[in-house]
Amino acid sequence: MGNRNFVRSVLAEGGSCKPLILPASVSSGLPFCNPSVFVDNGEIWAILRHVNYVLYHCETGELFNNRWGPLSYLNPENDPHLRTTNYLCKLTPELEIEKYWKIDTSAFDKKEVWEFVGLEDARLVRWNGHLYGIGVRRDTTPNGQGRMEFSELEVGADAVKEISRYRIEPPDKTSYCEKNWMPVLDMPYHFVKWTNPLELVKADLTTLAATQVRPVNDAERIDGLPDLRGGSQVIRWRDSYVCLVHECDLKMNRNNQKNAAYRQRFVTWDQDWNNLRVSDAFSFLDGEIEFCCGLALWQGDFLASFAFQDNAAFIVRIKEKTIPKLLGLTEKYLSLDRGVLA
Repeated sequence: MGNRNFVRSVLAEGGSCKPLILPASVSSGLPFCNPSVFVDNGEIWAILRHVNYVLYHCETGELFNNRWGPLSYLNPENDPHLRTTNYLCKLTPELEIEKYWKIDTSAFDKKEVWEFVGLEDARLVRWNGHLYGIGVRRDTTPNGQGRMEFSELEVGADAVKEISRYRIEPPDKTSYCEKNWMPVLDMPYHFVKWTNPLELVKADLTTLAATQVRPVNDAERIDGLPDLRGGSQVIRWRDSYVCLVHECDLKMNRNNQKNAAYRQRFVTWDQDWNNLRVSDAFSFLDGEIEFCCGLALWQGDFLASFAFQDNAAFIVRIKEKTIPKLLGLTEKYLSLDRGVLA
């Protein structure tokens, strides 16, 4: 693997990393995780996921497994569900939480029929004037079928309300669980559904279906890479499309108990969605379970939001001078007003 502590490298290059923390009176001692940062009209916002469980993962040699193994969800004894609620946060330029609101979804919520409840890992976007949190929901069918859902948000002075909800069928309607589609910020309703090779889809909020706009071309596949799964939004940086993805190594230990290791990669395409480039795999904080679902451009720098073990949320600011090296671009690129991939 590449860099095992990416945040340390960012700090050494003049960047910063800030935790996203809400008061204990809000959290009840339970975690916030998987933030999605978004810059909207010059302001920094984030969706922050609140969960009713604690993810336990045994690090450093797995010397302290619990009875369920090295990886387990510890949920309340009186509630077998894994529940998600979401908070919309406005951040200062120093990446501190200035205001926050619990998103009121009561107008559209129904009795759950599966064990994962709520909109998970919502990416924040604004398309055609509408602000959405877009994530996966799995509580509407008894078998936990996952579909991407748009949650349209109305932000008031004292409240944030969900004012519409759209559940999107994928091109392959037999698919069991769709998740981690990456919204393309400058292409309304478009998503990178798969990365290697690329599959680009567009959601229609009238038909509630997504169609392929760039079908998979196996000739574009980069061999030797693990399965690259969605992560952040897809943003434009100069003449490139850029996102952060994750790869997940699911495995069993000697007692046939579940374990996993997550790693991240930067991915770029040119403006015509060609010339896929993939960075080396890295870890934000040298943890086995880390996840990023936010990437934004702020004053020339990258903001990447991530969680550590579903138990803590952070935003890292990556200085502009560092970005070309991360993306594998040459010095020639830096000298051009409108550069091209080398």
